[in-house]
Amino acid sequence: MTTRSRREFLQSSFGATTIAFADSKRRTRFQNSPATTRAPRIKFAVIGMNHSHINGQVQTVTRGGGQLVSFYAKEPDLAAAFSKRFPEAKLARTEQEILDDPSIQLIVSASIPNERAPLGVRAMEHGKDFMVDKPAATTLEQLAEVKRVQARTKRIFSVLIGRLESKSVNKAGELIRAGAIGKVIQTAALAPHKMNPESRAPWFFKRQQYGGILCDLASHNIDAYLFLTSTTRAEIVASQVGNTHHPQYPELEDFGDVMLSGDGGTGYIRADWFTPAGLNTFGDERLTILGSDGYMELRSTVDIAGRPGGDHLFLVDNKGARYIDCSDVPLPYAERLVDDVINRTSTADSQSRTYLAMQLGIEAQNRARRL
Repeated sequence: MTTRSRREFLQSSFGATTIAFADSKRRTRFQNSPATTRAPRIKFAVIGMNHSHINGQVQTVTRGGGQLVSFYAKEPDLAAAFSKRFPEAKLARTEQEILDDPSIQLIVSASIPNERAPLGVRAMEHGKDFMVDKPAATTLEQLAEVKRVQARTKRIFSVLIGRLESKSVNKAGELIRAGAIGKVIQTAALAPHKMNPESRAPWFFKRQQYGGILCDLASHNIDAYLFLTSTTRAEIVASQVGNTHHPQYPELEDFGDVMLSGDGGTGYIRADWFTPAGLNTFGDERLTILGSDGYMELRSTVDIAGRPGGDHLFLVDNKGARYIDCSDVPLPYAERLVDDVINRTSTADSQSRTYLAMQLGIEAQNRARRL
């Protein structure tokens, strides 16, 4: 099976720095993004590159028609590695230099999680749109400030969540809208990940900085639940988190799960850091969508002992079971995001769903019973 590292940027560029990651054959969440790139239509900059997802974020905006012109990181080793990976971009002397540059329309960030929302606020207050890695906020107070500033400035606050670059999830949404499995009753997601603690930066083990396992890892699946069930109002039924096997990292949560209920259906999500080393991907992510007339199973990263690659979709209805090829499913987020920056529209994603997914992840984390 051909795979690439989810942390390819750090593996190839950071060398022996303290956050260089191993397992270069692990599959990235955004691996199947199409290669077609639009000619540059906007200029964008990067501030904060503490997570390797920044590599995929830059590629996404570039694919949609963005031109990376500058970047800033307060960590010299990260700045040097990013410059090597993206030599066309200029290293800014300060964050403020980028914020004050009137030619830059969009700021992209994968900074430390609890620093993302405040940076987004500063970007919007300087007239910039903002695209960020998840989790985009770690407290309800941060979320409230993001919503307040975004409403006042009318800037874009976009979170590059897994659904936006997942062919299988987008195909499932299309099939659901066509009535393929009737009314959706529940989504049930399993989100295992490899931890590789020796490769992680210190902030990864600090609860205040990373936000907790449900706020972080489960955010992809909470968003998918809202999307696939067309839920617009939801609540946390129950949640739990714990450090079950890593006492040497007392602030780490290696397991968490959550039950949700909303006006479009119910949801269950389990996230963990227990993917074994023998699996040639960061995790065997599964999503089952139960409908009144059938069900679907999505294997987004790997079909173990089965077909190569990712984005596998299986559908079972009253006529039988079948495999659905997702290879030709379009992923319009990148181009639509740049369109929105230019046209002041909102076509790339729903701002209200973005906020609701953020809110539910934080609430699940805050209300969780500790194991």
